Amino acid sequence: MSGSGLSGERLDRMRDVMSGHVERGDVPGLVTVVHRRGETRVEALGTMAAGGTVPMRRDTIFRIASLTKPVTAVAAMILVEECVLRLDEPVDRLLPELAGRRVLRRLDGPLDDTVPARRPITLRDLLTFRPGIGSVLAPRGTHPIQRAMDEAGLTPSPNPPALDPDEWMKGLGALPLVHQPGEQWMYHTGSEVLGVLIARAAGRSFASFLSDRVFGPLGMRDTAFHVPPEKLDRLPPSYRALPRTAELALHDDPADSRWGRPVAFPSGGGGLVSTADDYLAFCRMLLGRGRYGSERVLSRPSVELMTSNHLTAEQRPGTHSFLGPDEGWGFGLSVSVRRSDLATTPGRFGWNGGTGTSAYTDPGEDLVGILLTQRQMDSTTPPAVFQDFWTSAYRAIDD
Repeated sequence: MSGSGLSGERLDRMRDVMSGHVERGDVPGLVTVVHRRGETRVEALGTMAAGGTVPMRRDTIFRIASLTKPVTAVAAMILVEECVLRLDEPVDRLLPELAGRRVLRRLDGPLDDTVPARRPITLRDLLTFRPGIGSVLAPRGTHPIQRAMDEAGLTPSPNPPALDPDEWMKGLGALPLVHQPGEQWMYHTGSEVLGVLIARAAGRSFASFLSDRVFGPLGMRDTAFHVPPEKLDRLPPSYRALPRTAELALHDDPADSRWGRPVAFPSGGGGLVSTADDYLAFCRMLLGRGRYGSERVLSRPSVELMTSNHLTAEQRPGTHSFLGPDEGWGFGLSVSVRRSDLATTPGRFGWNGGTGTSAYTDPGEDLVGILLTQRQMDSTTPPAVFQDFWTSAYRAIDD
């Protein structure tokens, strides 16, 4: 690929490696994107459905799950730049449900064994996943707080919450925090709260704010919280692996998809659908330090702040179930802090989605990589198809 510093021969080898995952039945199909120095290579392999004959397409619409989180963080930073929100201001003004927090004395304790929060939750806490509540890393139902989150419909899930934003916030506000605000990293819930905060701060729905301020300027025509009827033929089935087998079970059927109709809760933590080209535009905006073509979505300082590690040395070990030992956390995305393999260049940032998606941007290499599949991740450890994609992408660098 002339001028990109990528080896065409090695990108062909990537296609062969990815085709192997399709042929073995690891995934029914996939779309890969490698972009460097203004040149882009896209491959669509396999089929839309397991056992099907309809080929995967470049414009297939995927449930991108937690790749939504960086989008939500960008939306929040737009409001910070406009002085509508402030990073270290308590969120109580717009989220009174989170005022006067109580904090569990211990993770496994009863819900009424609490102490007062030492300070309010701030926007920075939400962006860095340190509001004091989120995914509890224990078998489901182990602790009273987990059971209470389940009963309230607050447990992180591959599916959008069934409650509307006000009901969801009321349920969250009725529970104690697990940690003091700012003390520990806890996955996911911060992004869900951000979506509600953005909507209230902007005085409009979260979906319409994203459409006007992010998706419109970037030309992301197929990115939204649901797929309209005229595009449903581009939404593949979503699958999960059955325990102790390699068999794929249907999780979401396009014929009756949760994403086939408007949602009650526009999930800032994982609700978006998108395509390879749409998400590439978003990543290229971040690679361009806030600019994409003639459009500036964020300032350079905002992007640099978003994509810096904000976790302390003491906080990072508690993240290793989600983040590798060489990763920190910025605003809604991970940030590599040390190189230990081909794809952990310091300063590289991005994230994975539980429905089988992965996207990272590497400013040092002027590189964007995106992998979209229809198979849910089996654990927080990236599956082999993710690992092989990233190894192959970095192996293709030829300068």
